[in-house]
Amino acid sequence: MAGGAAPAKSDEPAPHPPKDQLPNVSYCITSPPPWPEAILLGFQHYIVMLGTTVLIPSALVPQMGGGKEEKAEVIQTLLFVAGLNTLLQTTFGTRLPAVIGGSYTFVAPTISIILAGRYSNIGDPVEKFRRIMRGIQGALIVASTLQIVLGFSGLWRNVTRFLSPLSVVPLISLVGFGLYELGFPGVAKCVEIGLPELVILIFLAVYLSQATKFGKHIFERFAVLISVAIVWLYAHILTVGGAYNHASPRTQITCRTDRSGLISGAPWIRVPYPFQWGAPTFDAGEAFAMMFASLVTLVESTGALIAVSRSASATMMPPSVLSRGIGWQGVGILLSGLFGTGIGPSVSVENAGLLTLTRVGSRRVVQISAAFMLFFSILGKFGAVFASIPSPIIAALYCLFFAYVGKHVIKCYKSRNHYGVHTVDLPCFNDMVNVPFSSEAFVAGITAYFLDNTLHRKEGSIRKDRGKHWWDKFRSFKGDTRSEEFYSLPFNLNKYFPSV
Repeated sequence: MAGGAAPAKSDEPAPHPPKDQLPNVSYCITSPPPWPEAILLGFQHYIVMLGTTVLIPSALVPQMGGGKEEKAEVIQTLLFVAGLNTLLQTTFGTRLPAVIGGSYTFVAPTISIILAGRYSNIGDPVEKFRRIMRGIQGALIVASTLQIVLGFSGLWRNVTRFLSPLSVVPLISLVGFGLYELGFPGVAKCVEIGLPELVILIFLAVYLSQATKFGKHIFERFAVLISVAIVWLYAHILTVGGAYNHASPRTQITCRTDRSGLISGAPWIRVPYPFQWGAPTFDAGEAFAMMFASLVTLVESTGALIAVSRSASATMMPPSVLSRGIGWQGVGILLSGLFGTGIGPSVSVENAGLLTLTRVGSRRVVQISAAFMLFFSILGKFGAVFASIPSPIIAALYCLFFAYVGKHVIKCYKSRNHYGVHTVDLPCFNDMVNVPFSSEAFVAGITAYFLDNTLHRKEGSIRKDRGKHWWDKFRSFKGDTRSEEFYSLPFNLNKYFPSV
């Protein structure tokens, strides 16, 4: 072309134009799937959010002095408030398909309240539990004012106006990578259950959905439900078969399907209500500590909401809408303080990942999941059935970062043995297992190589996105003088070591 740039070669893909919305999403925010499919997808979101809903109270309530009944009631309350907050966020907040669940960020200030000296002299465990819960309620009520003021006043809008992709990428990435510390430790506690869940989930969602045209959308959209059902049955067979009869008490609590105590402790019907544990108590130091946790969840939820908007094939949120969503999340923290959940809420990152996995970003699906939360929080016995899923299965849903799973499993065994996997008679076997799987680079490289060369091999556009066709041009000296200049051996040794 005269006076212009030469046209791009046909074998070189043109740069991708920027797109306002994520392509290849089956159902976006305003296009709900058929009702039967929407109900199943909503139930799948409910199963995924059960992780934090069950694991956090299961860890905190015994430290507070509560028993099985108190633990079941706290889980019911947290589930009930999560349903309310999800409905509020999807209806009046950002209106994105974002699930609002319990946040691990609030665990540290909550433990500080549990360990406060003023509760140490209380002899009755149930009374101690109620007094600590009332202290947590007061701290949450005060902490909620931070997000309510920043969100509804528009101050957070002025902050998010200066966000760019350069600053959002590390925010979203680390919000997702942060699940590693929550997911893989749970998998390592019971590898024989957690690891099969992870492998089956990837096989169904990634490989089987691509290998068969029949049922492709079934495996792609319902991989979590199918894998949880398979591994739950497998875990139940191990339990009934006596695989854990002689295991340590800690292993039995983690791996068995009949040791959670939730079904026996949960009432048949119970409606959580405000101030059910009594009037909240307030302490200035505890309230300020909880307020800093609220500040952290504000930033984390900002990144998670941006990820949800992208996964749901929405355009970038205006700063005013993002600020409004943060304000309603502050209302959610206030509701947590009023009802007494023991923990504050934030946007569920694992459910945001489920949007990407299923390619269904419908608002109605998430609202249906909120209806499941409310329903099973009131009908306690029925909800406890699903809440009794072994924790390694839930933990496996948190993350798909293979680079760290091997090292954490090895680290888990280090505390029990001399070094990682330890056998008495085969010390060489110990090193053969410990050394490779203790290297993040080795595990990540092998996993990436395997996935890169086995996924989407038939799709031309994705093959070009890999960039391999561009590298192949430089893997031979033929026809490329630059490669010959950069990498040729001196003294005419190339004829002894020809390039391929």
